[in-house]
Order: sequence, then structure tokens, then C-alpha cells
Amino acid sequence: MEVELAHVRIGGASVAIFNADARGGMNHDRHRILAELVAHARLNHLRVDRAALAFVRNGRLTFFGDRDLVHYLSRIGVVPQWTHRLRL
Repeated sequence: MEVELAHVRIGGASVAIFNADARGGMNHDRHRILAELVAHARLNHLRVDRAALAFVRNGRLTFFGDRDLVHYLSRIGVVPQWTHRLRL
């Protein structure tokens, strides 16, 4: 399985935004999958200060993760260009 991610700098922080959602769709599942994806990104030598999931839910782009990052992404309403693919 591969997951797309945008690895960008926002406000001086190294940010990872993953094109993924937890299968169960519950917040505890999302916390788990986000932690796993961050760990995998770091194993691939990417610095990650803040992270979020990006997915479509009920036809709307939705974000889950670091509160400040989610607020910022929700305000701009778009995901930066995907820059990497993580093979899991």
C-alpha cells in the first residue's frame, strides 16, 4: 500500500500532510494511523514537526491531526501538492 504525502514548511515548521483516513473513521483510529504514518515518514528520513491526515468525508475535504495545522489547512481549504509516496 502507498500513501501520498505533502512534506512542506509552514510557519517555520516541517509539516507532513497524509492523503489517508482510518478505515473505521473513528478519532482513536485516526490518532493511531497518523502516529504510524509519522513514524514511517521519519524512518524515511523526513523531519516531521506537525502532521495531519487529509481526506474527503461527506463530500468535503477534512483534516485531522495537529490542532493548529488543521485550523490553518481548514482556513485555506486546500492541500499542498503531494511531494512523496510512502510505501507501507
